[in-house]
Amino acid sequence: MSDETPPPSARKRRIVLGPQDAAAERIVVPEETPEEEALGATLRPRSFDEYVGQLAVVDNLKIAIDAAKRRGESLEHVLFYGPPGLGKTTLATLIARDMGRSPRLTSGPTLDKPKDLVGILTSLAAGDVLFIDEIHRLGGVVEEFLYPAMEDFRVDIVMDSGAYAKTYKIPVERFTLVGATTRAGMLSAPLRERFGLVYHLDYYSDDELQQIVTRSAGVLEIPIEPEGAATIARRSRGTPRIANRLLRRVRDYAEVRADGRITRDVADEALRREGVDARGLDRLDRAFLRTIADQYRGGPVGIGAIAATLTEDTETLEDVVEPFLLKIGFVVRTASGRKVTALAYEHLAMPMPSEFAAQQRLL
Repeated sequence: MSDETPPPSARKRRIVLGPQDAAAERIVVPEETPEEEALGATLRPRSFDEYVGQLAVVDNLKIAIDAAKRRGESLEHVLFYGPPGLGKTTLATLIARDMGRSPRLTSGPTLDKPKDLVGILTSLAAGDVLFIDEIHRLGGVVEEFLYPAMEDFRVDIVMDSGAYAKTYKIPVERFTLVGATTRAGMLSAPLRERFGLVYHLDYYSDDELQQIVTRSAGVLEIPIEPEGAATIARRSRGTPRIANRLLRRVRDYAEVRADGRITRDVADEALRREGVDARGLDRLDRAFLRTIADQYRGGPVGIGAIAATLTEDTETLEDVVEPFLLKIGFVVRTASGRKVTALAYEHLAMPMPSEFAAQQRLL
């Protein structure tokens, strides 16, 4: 079967998703919205003691920070990598706060010219923390300016050209660079090797997310019962940012259609209206699974064929839809393409094709 072109039968039964299913409008997408950016400072923990989850990472960071403070030095450069919405920006803010500094926040795409980076580096004071989000998106020329700043705490600027070219070495204060990326594989080896502390952030457990939901509800002064917080946590796809977003949507429903208190039944009904099921899957997730399970009889099928059937682009499916489905075991990747598992058929309440069922019995 072709990886890019669906068979005629699939094209005839193409699923056309409505505007509510566009990736940019999905409630379970971990990318930060402008509303969440404004609320971030309010909901973020103010110290490592308030931070929930990532226990090994936080413990190692505390040791490194305490050691640096005892020696009177800046902390080594830190790199966080992992899926979006897991707290990389929060950890960078806590590092700066624990070092007694205010963080300087920027992102890779905004540093498109060397002068943008040089201006920031030369304005840093000793011990400052510079946070660069999506650091893998730094341009090659800008990245070259970062190397001597990270290693030798200087910026090399070339003036004039040809025979008259001169290199001026501008010293910068000893600072700590905290980089964050969702795609560690796209980082160049020279940049990655200049980070002394490298940590991977993983998805959160339901218990950890319930603690986060309960804390956020307290900050926002939302009455919530433990069962209501647990219901939201189970549907948050292991991501705190999604948990806080679902909490606000459930709060809206509770204020308008209930007595303002979030119970299990209120959370269930509110999230059902948002199209989020008991495993945290939304309409696009379920359409993705049904396409493979029904139209391609469980797979294997190429991502291009799935994208054509759903009229979605492959990047959205690979970056937004697939990671969580792979994590919970609903989809597997093979050399021939994507396949759904028996768990996916069970969740969708769909009968398995006879050949698929026979294969599962053999396994």
